[in-house]
Amino acid sequence: MNRGCKYTFLEAKFKLESLCAYQERCSFELQQKMIKWGVNEANQMILLDHLISNNYLDEERFVQTFISGKINIKRWGRIKIRKQLKQKFISEDLISKNIESIDIKVYKENLINLANKKEFLLKDEIDSYTKKIKIYRFLYSKGYEMDLIKDCVKRHLNLE
Repeated sequence: MNRGCKYTFLEAKFKLESLCAYQERCSFELQQKMIKWGVNEANQMILLDHLISNNYLDEERFVQTFISGKINIKRWGRIKIRKQLKQKFISEDLISKNIESIDIKVYKENLINLANKKEFLLKDEIDSYTKKIKIYRFLYSKGYEMDLIKDCVKRHLNLE
């Protein structure tokens, strides 16, 4: 075992396989784990190659799962999803390809549902302008595009 290394090579391999079997991961996340464990760079590359060749690690599958979860569970917009994937050093081509595959009907339904929920939470707000601004900010913070937000507020909420 290397000095400062938390696990042997085989222990690290087993732990990485377990992590990948439990949940989709990207190579950046796994590299961060290995750095934290004190695995040297040469072994990091060997371990990543092993995970890819044995289908434990697949960036495209990770991106598809990530997007699906964020759309269907967290109800995030494309802007926030893209930003999060870029922070994980996913390639722009892979991000764009998979972001374009989002079902626009589901995407807009999520936006409308979020806007309606926020409007309900702001039911005691007297000033309609303030209410509208708070809804805009909330939807924008969820990662939705401003043109879709404007259209949603205009069509679906009773605000003037």
